Amino acid sequence: MDKLVSLWMFVRKNKYLITILVFAVIVVFLDENSILRRVKYAHEEQVLRSEIEKYRNEYEESTRRLGELAVDSGAIERVAREKYLMKKPNEDIYVFDEDLED
Repeated sequence: MDKLVSLWMFVRKNKYLITILVFAVIVVFLDENSILRRVKYAHEEQVLRSEIEKYRNEYEESTRRLGELAVDSGAIERVAREKYLMKKPNEDIYVFDEDLED
């Protein structure tokens, strides 16, 4: 009984501190919109925005190359030779390792 009374006195004496701690635990860990989830979502948003930017740059580069191919017929031959290693009849092609890294 003495322990129960001492516990009650501790709670009465520190009720505001206990209330603040319980509120902090709920907000940080247990709530549906907790701070930990918000940090995780912010990080995920940043990753997705960087991917969007990467794909936007890739799209612009592809569009530029497509326009280049539509205008210049020699560009089609150049792309076929560089990327797909195509050749004309009776022509020898030498491929170096550093050329294949693209």
